[in-house]
Amino acid sequence: MTQPISILLCALGGEGGGVLADWLVDVARHAGHPAQATSIPGVAQRTGATTYYLEVYPLPHSQLQGRLPVLGLNPLPGRLDALVSSELLETARQIGNGLASSDRTLVVSASSRALTTAEKMTMGDGRRPEGPLLDVVAAHSQRHHVMDMARLCQESGTMVSAVMLGAIAGSGLLPFDRAHYETVLEGPGSSAKASLRGFALAFDVVTRQREQAQYVEHVMKPAVAAPSASTALPADVAAKFPAALHPLMGLAHQRLVEYQGPAYAHLYVQRLERLLHAETKSPDSTRPVTAETTRWLALWMAFDDIIRVADLKSRASRWDRVTQEVKAKEGDVLKVYDHFKPGVPELAALLPQGLASRLLRWDRARVARGLAPWSMPLKVARHALWGMASLRILASLRVLRPLGSRYATEQALIEEWLGGIEAATRQSPALGLELARCGQLIKGYGSTNERGKDNLLHILRHVCGPASKVPVAEQAAAVARIRQAALQDEAGQALDQALLQHGAPARPVKEQPVLWMKNPRLQKS
Repeated sequence: MTQPISILLCALGGEGGGVLADWLVDVARHAGHPAQATSIPGVAQRTGATTYYLEVYPLPHSQLQGRLPVLGLNPLPGRLDALVSSELLETARQIGNGLASSDRTLVVSASSRALTTAEKMTMGDGRRPEGPLLDVVAAHSQRHHVMDMARLCQESGTMVSAVMLGAIAGSGLLPFDRAHYETVLEGPGSSAKASLRGFALAFDVVTRQREQAQYVEHVMKPAVAAPSASTALPADVAAKFPAALHPLMGLAHQRLVEYQGPAYAHLYVQRLERLLHAETKSPDSTRPVTAETTRWLALWMAFDDIIRVADLKSRASRWDRVTQEVKAKEGDVLKVYDHFKPGVPELAALLPQGLASRLLRWDRARVARGLAPWSMPLKVARHALWGMASLRILASLRVLRPLGSRYATEQALIEEWLGGIEAATRQSPALGLELARCGQLIKGYGSTNERGKDNLLHILRHVCGPASKVPVAEQAAAVARIRQAALQDEAGQALDQALLQHGAPARPVKEQPVLWMKNPRLQKS
């Protein structure tokens, strides 16, 4: 008995999953085939997945002699012919529901990820690794096509729904010609032309994969791209470090040159040379301590301040990106407003230490009196001459950054961290590696950044410093557990418990002003 072709479409809110379902039904009707679609909507835009289930009968009406097939309203576990998804984790989630099978299901999925709320909330790197997700796709599909749909959308200027339609057409799943799909997409507007471009790109990608039949080599195990010339290390620097460090060091070196200049990038190299020299006695030729420090040191040295923000906001590349995102055409008027709210800490960071201390004391006194911390809300028109000029003037102050109080503070903290890593590496490479990994505690801005630095310094001084009561043989394991605890929750309760368990003191309680609020009811009476 002829069975209908069952397809489950999975898209995030706002990606056009419903449009894709309608397109497929229209394609089937244009080709003269019975088709039916149902949907299970998710929540609001961009906050949840929406699934659409379709069944398409493989025989046209002309061969049914007036009879109509019975089509289902929902997929059956293990009986799905195709699973098409715009997000890799959503693909794996649907496979986890038991809908796909290795002997029947075609899986078409984007390789890109949209991070979940749980992944974003994690203090550390909460991203799920892509490797296991790709393994799930390979193990539970008869054949699969995993592609960079986000890139295809960007190249064609269309939504992912058109790209997914092209992938379905290129897979040969449905008994329709390419012309049937293109007829549905055609139209006089620019959006229709963009949809056809996205359709064609995805169609060609999947067609090539089918012809070559090398999905694992071309999709599941993509080759690592070599660093471009713009991120290559200078020859004299590359000669000092193992080749495995060159790609990441090239990116870091370029970032620090842009951030503060060649001299600042040279300081970065000198700091890594110290750690490399401390690892000379290590039997591991990969120099794990230096390799681990490479990334975190570059990120810390390129700390975000208002100078950095102004530079990024006023770059031509940002204007080009915004223009592409809103699909502005030639002759369109595009206005971009940037909102800033610098406070006393941001302004004090640019001042010498003496002036900065006075300004911070003044703001703390305001807070102690029950007033809100001082801030200056700004709305800058990036598209206007005065707005652009103000951003570029602020960005040009990077030459004065080394004179500011925050620069001096950050460099002193960096040196204390590197000194601890260097001393620990000479004593125990395992301990040096764990201290290097503590660099991931430094992230974010404002109170989050300050809290991370306080936690790192507390580990340096009380877990493995001269005043530490933790046995030397246990310090590496203790630092690893305490660092993991620090990344678990923002309040730091798990961190304090881990510190106490390993014989280190808990973090000191910081003073917080007590603000007394007047009761409006008592005032009226």
